[in-house]
Amino acid sequence: MNNEQSPSSQHSVITQSSAMASVKLQLGVAGLGRMGKRHALNFLQNVPRASLVAVSTPDADERQWAKENLAPHGVAVYDNYADLLSHKGLSAVCVASATAVHAEQAIAAIAAGKHVLCEKPLGISVEISQTVVDAAATRPDLKVMCGFSRRFDASYRDAYSKMQSGMIGRPSVLRSQTCDVLDPSGFFVAYAEFSGGIFVDCSIHDIDLALWFFGEDAKVRSVHAVGITAVEPDLRKYNDRDNAVGVVEFNDGRIAYLYASRMMAAGQEDATEIIGTKGKLTVNMVPTENHVRIYQPGGIRHELPQNYWGRFRAAFTTEAIEFTDSVLNDTPVPVKLESAVTAVRIGAALQKSMITGEKIVFQESGSEGDRARL
Repeated sequence: MNNEQSPSSQHSVITQSSAMASVKLQLGVAGLGRMGKRHALNFLQNVPRASLVAVSTPDADERQWAKENLAPHGVAVYDNYADLLSHKGLSAVCVASATAVHAEQAIAAIAAGKHVLCEKPLGISVEISQTVVDAAATRPDLKVMCGFSRRFDASYRDAYSKMQSGMIGRPSVLRSQTCDVLDPSGFFVAYAEFSGGIFVDCSIHDIDLALWFFGEDAKVRSVHAVGITAVEPDLRKYNDRDNAVGVVEFNDGRIAYLYASRMMAAGQEDATEIIGTKGKLTVNMVPTENHVRIYQPGGIRHELPQNYWGRFRAAFTTEAIEFTDSVLNDTPVPVKLESAVTAVRIGAALQKSMITGEKIVFQESGSEGDRARL
């Protein structure tokens, strides 16, 4: 029996593959603030299997930006999110609005039968975040993912692979930081009213790294945090700080040490150190914009990325491509949605500890228990 394909069947396979390759995900972006603009341009320019077809924002200035930068490429611009969801042919939404409406918009998209890529965090509280997971459970046919961009960064993926190979033995301590460049405009004060606080907004990335490197099933025993307002005292009216340190203790004895800041003078400084029983791995411990060194009288220096996007632009592209592929290929999303709720639970507990000054302990079930006596 001849198992080789006939020329006609070979042609059929080639035609089918070409057709699959030409299928594109029709996607819309909700919110056109800092991150929304970046997501919109990213999907428009860098994701071959996706087509940005619509965006929405209630802000007139943001709509004007969209009309100038997106509409010429055939992208529809709406002021109402419901109109975005009703856009003909739309099958997926990237939610990049203000944190306070992430869950509301993600749930609305799920109810409308759309796949969802939601910016972190899913919500400003555990309860709100869980509502997204619950909504997604009612539509197992849809792909719903929270975007933790560092999992898509080439350096972090390389470090994770090396750790998995046993190169540093058992990872025991993770030290990680998210440190934003100082913004003298007061943006972070206004944003604090809706962000969930510095641990939920900034350290959520480092918390997610701890869950990734230590294992998704890692259980938290306790958290303790402190913070200060070094440059923005008005943050206190929103129970927030511009610098904070948190310690997360896991049931198996491992520790995550987290630092978050809003006042870096030189630029964005996001770095991680994974310390194991046989060695350690570091990622971006000396932040650099590129490989250029500037030699001048008085010393040698290099420049830093000036914001989070400057450091992780390529990771966001990889994230968008892999989310798109998971939808079109009907494969699991790269990041489990439930992990996003765990990250918010830890971040919210750290925020609570920072404000109250109390150590927060967790029950074995993962929920908060009675506070520890200090």
